[in-house]
Order: sequence, then C-alpha cells, then structure tokens
Amino acid sequence: MNILKLVARNLLRRKGRFMFTLLGITIGMAAFVALLAIGGNMRNEVTAQTYALGGGFVIVPDDLCVYNQIGIITGEAISERLAYGEYEAIAAIDGITVIPHLTRRMMIYNPTAGENQAVPVTGQLPAETQAFYGWEMSEGRYFESQDEEAVIIGQSIKNRFKVEVGDKLPIKSGIELEVIGVLKVTDGNDDAMVHMPISVAQRVFDREDSLSYMTARVDDMRKFDDYQEQMLNAANNIKIATNEQMLGSVLMILGSVEFTLQMVAGVALVAAAFGIINTMMTAVYERRREIGIMQALGSKSRTIFATFVLESGLYGLFGGALGVCVGYVSSLVIAPMVAEHSETMLKGMELGAKVDVQLVVTTIAFSLIISVLSGLYPAWKASKLTPVEAISNG
Repeated sequence: MNILKLVARNLLRRKGRFMFTLLGITIGMAAFVALLAIGGNMRNEVTAQTYALGGGFVIVPDDLCVYNQIGIITGEAISERLAYGEYEAIAAIDGITVIPHLTRRMMIYNPTAGENQAVPVTGQLPAETQAFYGWEMSEGRYFESQDEEAVIIGQSIKNRFKVEVGDKLPIKSGIELEVIGVLKVTDGNDDAMVHMPISVAQRVFDREDSLSYMTARVDDMRKFDDYQEQMLNAANNIKIATNEQMLGSVLMILGSVEFTLQMVAGVALVAAAFGIINTMMTAVYERRREIGIMQALGSKSRTIFATFVLESGLYGLFGGALGVCVGYVSSLVIAPMVAEHSETMLKGMELGAKVDVQLVVTTIAFSLIISVLSGLYPAWKASKLTPVEAISNG
C-alpha cells in the first residue's frame, strides 16, 4: 500500500481522536497567532501614532513617567502640570513652533454598545494647530475664532458614536457644545478625539492657565541642542523628548508585554505537543499487530518510522493552517475589546490584526516542526518492535 494512503487511513481510523488532537494543536497555534498578531500590531500602532504627532519632539512635565507618555501617543488625558506662561516663554524663542495641549476625558453615549463611553477631548489653539498639523475638514467647518464655544470631532468619533454635524455633545455636567465639523482622516490619534479651543477647554474644565503637554518642532534640527538649552532656561519643570526617544521608551514597555504574550502562547504550544505525543503513543500501542505484519511482509524499520513521523507532521500542518485562520479571526474580535476596556496603555488605540505573511509561514512551519519532533519518540518505538513481539502482543 502506498505510504500516503496508509497514513491517511490511519489518521481517519479513529475520527474522534483525530479531531480532538487536531483541535488541541489548532487551539495552541491559534493562541500563538492571536497573541503575536495583537502584540505586533500594538507596536505598529504606537509607531504610526508617534510619527503622526507631527512635531519633532514633545515638552512634558519633568515628573511625567515613561509609562504615562503613551497617553500622549494615544491621545489620553495627561495631568495638567504645565503653566500657560511656559508655553508663551517657549513660543517666544525664534526658530521654534510649539503647540499647547490641554487633555481631558468626557462621556459620549454609544448607541451600538448602549452605554456611555469615555473619549479624550483636547484643547488647542485653533489656527496654530491647523497650520501645524495640516488639518482639513471632511464635513462642516473649522473654528472661526480662537475662543469659539464649539467642537470638531475626528472621523473615528463620528463613526463610533454616530455623531453628526449640528449635534450637541455633553462636554461636562450642564455644558453642551455643538459639533461644527468633522476632520478628514489623519491616521493619528486626532481621529479618535474631540477638539475645542484651548481657552474654552480651560474655562469648561476649570483649568485656567494650565496645560498638559506641548508638541513642537524647530526650523533646524542640527541646532536642536541649542534650542533645547534655550527652552530649559525659558521654562521651569519641563522635560523634552524627541519622538524617537519617546517611541523607544514606550516600545521597551511593549516589548515586555509582547514577551509575556509569547510565554503564554508557548504554554499552549507545549500542551499541544504533549497531546500529539499521547496520540501517537496510543496509535503505536493499538497498531502493534499491524506493525508486525508490515515487518513480516518486508517493510523496513525506516519505513515504519517515516509513516509515524509523517502522521504527526500532518497533524502539525493541518493544525497550523487552521490555527492561523482561527488566530486571526480571534484577534479581530479580541483586539478591539482589549483597547476598549483598557484604562491605561492601550486605551484609544485602533488595534486590529493585519495579516502578516511572515507570521503565517513561520506559524505553519513552527507547528510542523513541533509536531514532527513530538512524533519522533513514538515513531522510534514503533520502528524498534520486532515482528514476533508486535504480532504476539497485538
């Protein structure tokens, strides 16, 4: 009998065992794919949103820890520990363009979820901010003055909360402001924020003369050290970090998260490997008589060894392929839930799972290797049975 036909017959002989073993491998590889896909996309999302900040560096309170800096990237609220006068002092330095930000949170009713959900709201200087980021409107209009009591929203806010131009948003208890426009997609955290003039934000949130952070750029980055010295002399209690420095600090934290996810996925893979070993050892025990007959008919030990290794390898091939599909589908469901219910690092991120060809190929190859390695011992045991021993104990 052809070895491939023999392997196929053996796999399907015990359909229940075949399905449950395959399910174990599929679950293990799905966990591996889902966790790595989410972890990789977190890294990509942080990188993209960091560069979408638009400036060359940020100015934050000197006691703001690295962990909280990710709030700047995702658009979350940062405590107001900078004074507006510090912005004015830095803005007066020739060669520096600086934009102040006051960030808070507000609640908007989500008709899809049927509940109020928190979204970030930021106060900025309208004219300067539009020029700095190059914002364009997809609907409605932009602010007509620096203290207009109205808001504009990002495209993500419009889609998520079904908000239209002309609607009023409850900014704070007893205070509602009209939505006058919707920004074109920026591919940054601006898409998921509510924007208003900074003077209005300071008044509404009782944060007069306060700022959360500033984004800035200089005319000549080769003179950045000189500019930095001037900024530190002009303002007190500030810390300056380039986008690259901030990104590196945040990615260090995400690296720890990714490592933890990989360890969790590794446990699932180990469990799947032992499932294959158990299945193949059981198959060797049940098929001793068949093995003895094959040897009596002239089959060599290496043929029997190859048969069992091929069987275990097919478990890995099928399980890896199914695991990739299940893993990516699971990540599409899990990632938005992680971002939605996180209260710190991941809040506000548009997490998802983009298909990574390298991860797909690596996963299937890894699954195949694990399955083949798991089948080596059972295959060796089967190949070492003598015809007499195999038939007499069959």
